[in-house]
Amino acid sequence: MVEAKMTAKPHVVCVPLPLQGHMNPMLILSKLLHLHGFHVTFVLTHFNFSLLLNSKGPNSVKSLPGFRFEAISDGLPPENKRGILNLPEFCMSIAVEGLRSFRELIAKLQQGGLPDVPPVSCIVSDGVMGLTITVAEEFGIPEFMLFTPSGCGMLGYLNFDELEKRGFFPLKDEKNLQDGYLDTEVDWIPSMKGIRLREIPTFFRTTDPSDIMFNYNRDSVTNAIKAKGVILNTFQELESETLAAIKSTYPHLYPIGPLPLLLHNHPKHHHHQSDANNADPTIDLNLWNAEANCLQWLDTKEKTSVVYVNFGSLVIMNPNQLQEFAWGLANSDYSFLWVIRPNLVEGGEEVLSEENFKKKTEGRCMIVGWCPQEKVLSHESVGGFLSHCGWNSTLESISEGVVMVCWPFFAEQQMNCFYVCKRWGIGMEIEEGEVKREKIERAVREVMEGERGKNMREKALEWKLKAQAATLPGGSSYATFMTLVHKLKESVNN
Repeated sequence: MVEAKMTAKPHVVCVPLPLQGHMNPMLILSKLLHLHGFHVTFVLTHFNFSLLLNSKGPNSVKSLPGFRFEAISDGLPPENKRGILNLPEFCMSIAVEGLRSFRELIAKLQQGGLPDVPPVSCIVSDGVMGLTITVAEEFGIPEFMLFTPSGCGMLGYLNFDELEKRGFFPLKDEKNLQDGYLDTEVDWIPSMKGIRLREIPTFFRTTDPSDIMFNYNRDSVTNAIKAKGVILNTFQELESETLAAIKSTYPHLYPIGPLPLLLHNHPKHHHHQSDANNADPTIDLNLWNAEANCLQWLDTKEKTSVVYVNFGSLVIMNPNQLQEFAWGLANSDYSFLWVIRPNLVEGGEEVLSEENFKKKTEGRCMIVGWCPQEKVLSHESVGGFLSHCGWNSTLESISEGVVMVCWPFFAEQQMNCFYVCKRWGIGMEIEEGEVKREKIERAVREVMEGERGKNMREKALEWKLKAQAATLPGGSSYATFMTLVHKLKESVNN
C-alpha cells in the first residue's frame, strides 16, 4: 500500500478567475505543471465553457491524456454580460454559488469515480478566487495561490488596510477624484518611494465604506495568508524591492514570470510540441477569435514602424475617447494595428468609417477584433505599444523589448504605469483626465522617434535580456519554478 501511494501521480486542480487576463497566466502555469508529470484539471465556469465551445468548437475544451476541463457555476444568469460593469455582482455571486459548485466538483474528483484520474493532491487557484481555500481546508488539500497582478500592484492591494487606518478610504467627497487630492504622496510604503494615491489600485476611490470591490480585493490578499504559497507572474530582477516587501506577508513567495517565456524556454516544451498527447499546442482559451491575418499585414511594414494598440479584455471607452485616440494615431503619421473588441466602445465606432479618417490613414491602419498578442509584440515591424498597462500586456511588452505609451484604466494599471515610466524607463503616460488627440499624437511620436524614445528602447532591450535570462535553466524564475514543482509534488505523499 505504501508503495502504491508513493507512485501516485500528482493531480493539480487549477482554478482561474473567469476573466481573460486571469485565465491566460493560469493556463500557462497548468501547461508547465503538465510537462512536469502532473495530472491537470482546469476549472472554467459554465458560461466560459459554452463561450469557448461556441467560438472555437468542441475540440477547444476536450480532455487530453492527463489534462482535462471541468466547469463550475458562477451563479449569474445567462443574460449577464460578465463585463467590467458586472464585476461587483460577480464577486457576490461566485462567493456563494461558486463555493457550492466547487465543493461538489472536488467531492466528485475525490470519490475516484473517474477512470485514469488520480485523487486531487493540490489546488492552485487564482488569488481572488478565495472560495477555493474554504473547500481545500474542508478536504484537507494543500492550496497555492497565483496572483495575476504585478508585484507592485500586489503591494498596493496589501496596503488597503493601511489606507483605511490612515483615513484615505473611504473618500470624504466625490470631489476628491478631481481636486488634486489623488496627488497626495503615499510615504508609508518604504519600497515605493514617490508613489501617490493615484497610483494605488483604484478600488479605494469611493465614498462608500462597504464598497464591494474594495472589500473583495482586501479580503482576497488577507485570505491568501492561509495558502501554502503565493505565486506571482513577475521576476526577481524586475521587482526585487517590492518582492522583498511582499515576503513579509507571504514568506513562501514564488516569482516565476514572465510565464509565457518560462513555457517557451522550458527544455521539455519543444520536445513535447509534436506529441499529440501534450496539452500545449491544442489548448487556447481566448474567448474571442484572434485574427492572424494581421501578422501578414505586419510583414509588409518596415522594421519598428508600427504602433500596436490594444486596451485589453476589460477596458471600455466612450465614443469621444475612441475618436480622440483614432485622430491622435492618424495624425502621428505612423502605421498602426488597433485591436477594437466588439464590446470596447459604448455607443458605436462611427469615427472609424468617416471618409476623412479613412483617407488620412489609408494603407497604414489595420483594425481587428482580437489578435495573437505575443506574436504581434515579437514582430520586428512593431516599434511601440499603446496599452492600458494590464500586467499581462506589460510583461509581454517587457519580454519583447517593446516601448510603451500608457493609458491606465483601473485596478492596479496605474501602479504598473508608474513603474513602466518612472522606475523601468520604458514608457510614457497619457495622463489621467480628458483624452486629447494632440497628447496622443505627441506621445506616439516621442516614443517612436524622439530622444526619450531612443533611451527607452535601450532600456527595454536590457529588460528583455533580463527576462530571458530569468526564465532559462539557471535563471531566478526557472529555479523558483522548480522549487514550486517540488513543493506541489510533496503533497502527493502527505
